[in-house]
This record gives sequence, structure tokens and C-alpha cells, in this order.
Amino acid sequence: MTPNMIAMSMFGAMLVLLFSGQRMFGMIGFVAVVAALWLWGDRGGYDIAFAQSIKLMGWFPLMTLPMFIFMGYVLSESRLADDLYRMFHVWFGPVPGGLAIGTIFLMVLISAMNGLSVAGMAIGATIALPELLRRNYDKLMVTGVIQAGSSLGILIPPSVVLVLYAMIARQPVGKLWLAGVLPGLMMAGLFILYIWIRCKITPSLGPVLSREERAEVTRAEKIRLLGAGLMPLAIFLAMMVPFVTGYVRLVESSVIGALAAVLAAVAKGRMTWAVFETSARHTLAISCMFLWIILAALAFGAIFDGLRAVDALKGLFLEDLHLNRWTVLIIMQLTFLLMGTFLDDTAMLVIVAPLYVPLVDALGFDLIWYGVLYTITTQVAYMTPPFGYNLFLMRAMAPPEISLADIYRSIIPFVGVMILALAIVIAFPEIALWLPETLYKQ
Repeated sequence: MTPNMIAMSMFGAMLVLLFSGQRMFGMIGFVAVVAALWLWGDRGGYDIAFAQSIKLMGWFPLMTLPMFIFMGYVLSESRLADDLYRMFHVWFGPVPGGLAIGTIFLMVLISAMNGLSVAGMAIGATIALPELLRRNYDKLMVTGVIQAGSSLGILIPPSVVLVLYAMIARQPVGKLWLAGVLPGLMMAGLFILYIWIRCKITPSLGPVLSREERAEVTRAEKIRLLGAGLMPLAIFLAMMVPFVTGYVRLVESSVIGALAAVLAAVAKGRMTWAVFETSARHTLAISCMFLWIILAALAFGAIFDGLRAVDALKGLFLEDLHLNRWTVLIIMQLTFLLMGTFLDDTAMLVIVAPLYVPLVDALGFDLIWYGVLYTITTQVAYMTPPFGYNLFLMRAMAPPEISLADIYRSIIPFVGVMILALAIVIAFPEIALWLPETLYKQ
């Protein structure tokens, strides 16, 4: 068999095994090790798997992973977002769709403190959703808002998905985080603009608070609630300012964030043993899952590098099909969108990273910029039927009156907004690259 045929056989075998329902990292790692044993015998096969394990354990920035996951779960389990949502509820109530807009702001702040979409979804579904439904907001509008808002957690730093991409693409995590800031805020702004326009045109979708309800909240109460937003902002600044200014490295920054979240929970009187135990258990489970996935991806990528599969793919697109590099990039993003209908973000990255990341580099594109494109595409995948991750989380948390069909219909306009944001970042790479280039030059 030619190296290209071997690479295609590996890829096909991996896809077949993924549909068996077994653990993703086990199936990918199994294909990688079997292929290595077949190609290079006992010594070569064992050495490849062992070398990737050593590489993984020696990657110091990976220590940020459990810190940020723990921080996110402490914030979620200790219910620190309750006062924060109450603040947005009061201040944005007079605006058409104001409570939905406030929910997006809430998700932005939660995203800036946890790096996962799960925490944002849990907070939105348990705090914002009942309140929005009680205020007669359209159920399709509010379920779409919560799903779209929670997806910001994987783009706005500290994003755990970008940590995973950084390991596989061998890029600095700090640059990737900074690259995600402006696209994340731009996408949140597009969500807010869409909500405001829809509710301005059709007020019944997001009714404003009545004059009586607004009169019940005194100015002193508004000021007190405004202070509730300072704590999560203080956690984010305590974590990111020392890192951006160069006083601490990435790992130390993550430790500061985790400690700040714990101290905030203690200050609020909500740091119970149950909160700590639940946060620690979830942190251990998710961290181990990510480590196994990264190990499998590195082993699989090492085989592809040895087979020079990337060179063959580049020759196919550019020489045989005579496509230009931008057409190739758009095709790659379209395949991500297609895979997002039946795979989650980590599965997509592990499956195609050994091919796509080196190909993007060979085509002359910036890998930091492409990391942002991948993450935005992942956000779309989180909300794409039939197997979008956020769809099933919402189904598990939503009240009975919201059906799965409602959840599917609710995400259509927000997926459109995400694709628009993706197109903007493709057309104007500076949106993602300006901040890391500016700060890393200093």
C-alpha cells in the first residue's frame, strides 16, 4: 500500500470505530498504535505512543486546564451569578428584549471566568430561563439566546478549547486567548443587535418591564446591584492583567483565577464542602478526559506526519484540482460545519487536526487566526442538529413546555449570526490578530 492509501485507511477505520459508541480517545489511540505497530514494528510502535505521552507530560501550559475548569465549576456551583443576573435584569429591563440582552452580557462575563460552555448553559438554564419565561418572553427566543450565549465560553478567554487547539497545533496559548477576545465580543455584539432589532420590530417577543415593576426598584438598589458585577470583573482582571503585562506566566495566571473564584465564594458565604467536592470531582473527570484526547490526537498526528499525508493533500487541492488557497480554506470550514452535525468539538479537532493544521500552515495562513476560525465553527457545531452538544444540554435543563423541536427551531437565527461572524473574521483577519500582535510586540 502507498502511504496515501495507508493514511486513508487509518482515517476510514477511525470514523467507523467512532460510530461504535466506544470512548473517542480509545478508538483514535487504538488506530494510531495499531498503524504504528504495522508500519514500524514493535519498537517503532511502542516508541511513538511513549514519545507522545512524554511530550504531553512535559507541556507546562497544560497545567492551566484543571485550574480554569475548577474556577468555572466553583463559580457555577456557588451560584455567584445570581446577583449578577439580577443586576442585568434591573438595568436592561426598560429596553426591548432587555432581559435577553442582559442574558448575553451575563454569558460574556461567565465566559471570561470559566472557559467552558457547560457552566454558561447551566447558569443560563437555571437562572435566566425561568425568569424570561415568567416575563412572557417568546420561548424560541429565550432558548436560542441561552444556547448562543453559552457557546461564547469556548471563544472568549480563558477558553479550554483553545488550550486543546494550542497543544495540537503547537501554538502559544496566550496568543490564542488574546486572538479570541475581539471576535468573541464582536459575536456577542451581533447577538445583542439581532435581539434588539427583532424585539423592536415585534415587541411581544421580548416585552419591557412595566412602569410599576421599574418603580419598585429604588436607585440605591440599582447601585447595589451594579456592584454585583464588580466581583466577576475583579476575578477576570486579577487573572488576566498580570499575565498580559508579563508579571506572571500563563500557569500562574490560571492559579490566580482559581484562587480568586474560591475567595469570592468564601466572601459570599457560599463555599461549602459540597461545592468544593462537586467542583473537584468534575475538574478531575474533565481534565482526565482532555488529557486522553490530546494524547490520542498526538499519536494519530505523528503517524500522519510520518506518512507525509499533508503533502499529498496539499498536492491534491493545489496541483490536481487547481484550487487557490482561499477556496481550500473555505472547503475546510464547510467540512467542519458538516462534521458538526454529528461530532462534538474535540472529536472534530482530533480527527482533522493531523491533516488540517499542517495544511493551513503549508498554505501560508496564520495558525493563531485559524484557531479562532476553528473555534467559531465549533460554536456552530455546538448548536447544529441533530447532535449539537448545546441542544441536548438545553433539552435536559429546559422545562417540559419547551420541546426538542422548539430547541431546534430556536437556534436557526443565531447560527446565521455565527456564520456571519465567521465570514467577517475570514474576510478581516486583523480582528483576531491585532490584539496578540500588539501585546506580544511590547
